Amino acid sequence: MTKNKMKVVLAYSGGLDTSIIIKWLIEHYDCEVSAVIIDLGQEEGLEAIKAKALKTGAKTAHVIDVREEFVRDFVFPMLRANTVYEGGYLLGTSIARPLIAKKQMEVLSQEKADAVAHGATGKGNDQVRFELTYYSMKPDVKVIAPWREWEFKGRADLVAYAEKNGIPVPVTKAKPYSSDRNLFHISFEGGILEDPWSEPPKDMFVLSCSPEEAPNTPVYVEIDYEAGNPVALDGKKLSPANLLAQLNRLAGEHGIGRADIMENRFVGMKSRGIYETPGGTVLHVAHKALEGLTLDREVMHLRDGLIPRYAEMIYYGFWYAPEREVLQKLIDESQVNVSGTVRLKLYKGNCTVAGRKSPNSLFKKDIATFEADTVYNQKDAEGFIRLNALRLKLRKTQ
Repeated sequence: MTKNKMKVVLAYSGGLDTSIIIKWLIEHYDCEVSAVIIDLGQEEGLEAIKAKALKTGAKTAHVIDVREEFVRDFVFPMLRANTVYEGGYLLGTSIARPLIAKKQMEVLSQEKADAVAHGATGKGNDQVRFELTYYSMKPDVKVIAPWREWEFKGRADLVAYAEKNGIPVPVTKAKPYSSDRNLFHISFEGGILEDPWSEPPKDMFVLSCSPEEAPNTPVYVEIDYEAGNPVALDGKKLSPANLLAQLNRLAGEHGIGRADIMENRFVGMKSRGIYETPGGTVLHVAHKALEGLTLDREVMHLRDGLIPRYAEMIYYGFWYAPEREVLQKLIDESQVNVSGTVRLKLYKGNCTVAGRKSPNSLFKKDIATFEADTVYNQKDAEGFIRLNALRLKLRKTQ
């Protein structure tokens, strides 16, 4: 009786790395490959990518639409925390990896497969994000990471291997960009971008026009929030994925959301990434504006002190770790009263707050006004200042 071949579930994007991994896995493991293609809103021909996976050797291929789940259960929880890594990165790639890995594990279970595989390099963060998710769901799962095993030294070797084996790839030796796109953002790494002094090529950008070429007339948008989540755009209720998609178009037309970042990878090295996050940038600005109106000062300051740690958890791949889950509960509790409307002005690469209102507003004009009032005794501030100055006075007399 012939022994059944090992079955490997591969996270497949149709990009340079995964395009050749199918053939490499079959050659080196004598296995059957099941390609998992996750629809995160990358707006690519996923059926064509599925056909390519099958043509290059995959036994089966699955296209799984997770757009609503991605925005609702991953992007929105992150935005509720105003999450930014190292002051500039809105974590568009980082937040997608746990969901991709989760779906891989579901296919692993459905097909009774033996192992999972991914195309992340041994230098990057994605290998950690994928594998921490795998192990959190099935501690004894077998993981194959070709970049940590094969003989190829860089992307040029991969392009040569693809050419030799007749495998079509979306990059060339002239433009060896590593690009990752989903409904939240698109990223670019590699090639000329590895020189921190070099400006990104103008024709590289996908989701946004340059601010210089953006319309000369600004556009105003209004976003309605309920408990920290955006629910409507210009008064129209939309699903999470549709709302983000429409904001991407509007903000992209006005050159919003570009970032050029030198970031610290989890493995220790610095890397340069170019990011476009048009709709996400608008939602980040809007949410902070509404929190300024509705969130208690000490709650806000406590939560803000935790943002760098929360961002690290996502960036490093600890989405399914207990510390992230506990912190998410604290964040979500802080969002109970973050409901209302924010008006924003989009113009030439800038997203500025033009107004905000909420039934839960903590701003009281009769108290904050610089005009005459009858509810605040300014003389009370004298004792307040003296008590706060006491320890400073004592320190000075030593």
